[in-house]
Amino acid sequence: MPIRSIRRSSLSRLAIGLALWVVTLLGAVPANAQGYIARTLNVPVPGGVAAVPLGAADRAPSASYQGRRVMVIRDSDKQWIALVGIPLGTKPGRQTLQVQGGPEAAFQVRAKEYAAQHITLKNRRQVTPDPDDLKRIERELALQTDAYRSYRDGVVPSNVLLDRPVGGRLSSPFGLRRFFNGEERNPHSGLDFAVPAGTPVKAPAAGRVVLVGDYFFNGKTVFVDHGQGFISMFCHLSAIDVKVGDEVARGAVVGKVGATGRATGPHLHWNVSLNDARVDPAIFIGAAKRP
Repeated sequence: MPIRSIRRSSLSRLAIGLALWVVTLLGAVPANAQGYIARTLNVPVPGGVAAVPLGAADRAPSASYQGRRVMVIRDSDKQWIALVGIPLGTKPGRQTLQVQGGPEAAFQVRAKEYAAQHITLKNRRQVTPDPDDLKRIERELALQTDAYRSYRDGVVPSNVLLDRPVGGRLSSPFGLRRFFNGEERNPHSGLDFAVPAGTPVKAPAAGRVVLVGDYFFNGKTVFVDHGQGFISMFCHLSAIDVKVGDEVARGAVVGKVGATGRATGPHLHWNVSLNDARVDPAIFIGAAKRP
């Protein structure tokens, strides 16, 4: 083979090698270039959160998932991201967001298994409610469903990285399959803190109180809307220190720990909801176990 051909062949191999190196390098950039919020909150499992990149437009795009608006905020890298709550019943695999004025945005849901918990209750009505109880439960469920579906358009949450509402030990984690007196009921939709009765419960971020009440299962309860479908719910309280319409600052006391409703002892149950999907609060306080 002529020397010139050998040189061209070597140069071609070098060019291909460089191209492959560049492709490999660029393929690694998205993971390393994610903003802080995406790196911190992206736990795309059933009952978790997907941080979906939406680009760097001048204005926030509007996006929805399963027919519900999702939170869109700007991350530390100046990119817009959608923070999507993934319902517990979601099957692993590809999911899509509908983005107004643009193409769909896709993300993958990974599998996760949750443990089981068996609880014995002395009050059998809290396991198998009577007809009057069921009517009450239905009315209360409608009120709470409306609160979870609150969406204040244009309101940017003060912070999506939350403070713990109380100190103390985390007890029952999110997602447990629950059996009351041997009968399976809905999975555990929040995070429990083992703390004494009377412990002040503090808002984990600023927001507006959208619902308070004393309910069959939840006992004394407070809902705080942090903005864009990002909701905190605190229940089993012994006292409520706020009213509907109150604007609460981060760290403001909203109530006190108790054992009202279906509870076996004093503790705080804290739900976090995104786009009407109950998700693991531990994600937002840096306490989640990643799959």
